[in-house]
Amino acid sequence: MPRPRPPKKWLWLGVVLLAAAAVPLLLTHRGRRPFQDLEAADLAAASVSLLPPDVTVTLDGAQRAELAGLLREAVVYQRDDAYGQYAGQAVIFTLEMADGAVRTVTAYNPFLVLDGAGYRTAYAPCEALNAFANGLIGP
Repeated sequence: MPRPRPPKKWLWLGVVLLAAAAVPLLLTHRGRRPFQDLEAADLAAASVSLLPPDVTVTLDGAQRAELAGLLREAVVYQRDDAYGQYAGQAVIFTLEMADGAVRTVTAYNPFLVLDGAGYRTAYAPCEALNAFANGLIGP
């Protein structure tokens, strides 16, 4: 004897509920680019501090342009302030914007800290920021 089939409305309800539960999960893993529109002209001045070795470098115009390109590629995901539990080198960029605002961006893989708020980040763009900063102080 064949088993009775559940009514189709219950099947559709299950599909809708499953989709509704999946949307927030998908959105938390989708990254955003906080500096996607940043241009070199937006940076009036910029410096980078590397800790360790406790060195600060002021960037010239060409270096600011390169930094703007690297920041455009930076991707952040969900908020995560656990970066304080990690050990390693912090690369702190201080950006003086053309509109007078001052922003800080700390590359601390696997985190980017934007104005004091930590976020999980995509590895490669964060590593590129770190390599850029370390290249400024030489081998």
